[in-house]
Amino acid sequence: MRSVSQAFAILRLLASEGALTLTQVCRDTGLSPSSALNLLRTLVGEGALERAGDARRYRLTPAWQGADLLSGARMAQRIAQAQPLLTRFAQGHDTACGLWQQIGSDRLTLVALGESEATTRIHMAIGQRQPVGAGSVGRAVIATEAPDPDELHRRFGALRWRRPLAFAAWAEQVARTRQTGFGIDDGYAHPGVVSIGLVVPGTRSPRLCLSASVFAGSRSEREIEALGEALLALTTESAFHES
Repeated sequence: MRSVSQAFAILRLLASEGALTLTQVCRDTGLSPSSALNLLRTLVGEGALERAGDARRYRLTPAWQGADLLSGARMAQRIAQAQPLLTRFAQGHDTACGLWQQIGSDRLTLVALGESEATTRIHMAIGQRQPVGAGSVGRAVIATEAPDPDELHRRFGALRWRRPLAFAAWAEQVARTRQTGFGIDDGYAHPGVVSIGLVVPGTRSPRLCLSASVFAGSRSEREIEALGEALLALTTESAFHES
């Protein structure tokens, strides 16, 4: 469930950063104040979090800190380090910039989000999932894995599209993704939205991916490609790689 994923996103953040205010949690997770506050209160009630200092900040309880129950602490730290880069990219390119983590072999989960400051902008929810193969990030994962033709057909058959898309066209898009390093979805997964996605080079277990999303018709074809190239350049930042 999305709320469970969002709760764990908060736990990972606090495991990495220590005590934070509601405003800081919202900034670093992309959650709305009401959603974040409800989750924080629930986690306090369940004994995972406690109020710190002047009671404006939240932190893990000693039991959760001492037992190291968040085995993904290293990943949480990488996500926290990547957040400012996502925000900088989103504001510099007027786009929504997402960091995705591959869960198992068939799912991707949004673990961090950078948003532009535009009045009308694309918003995604931390914890939302999509199947591998769908969307621009899904094409990038498939391109990286390079499955045989039978497996490619099987993957495509499991996907659902909001706009009709033939297998031959999708397979050609996957092949182009392998050449350019980034995939493009022009409203097939989400009508009215063009997304660019890629796999962060060198990440395997768990695999990390990046996406940039803009409104359909707001950029030329060349501008979309330039956004993909800028996203590729972003992957060279050390925050996306284990030290």
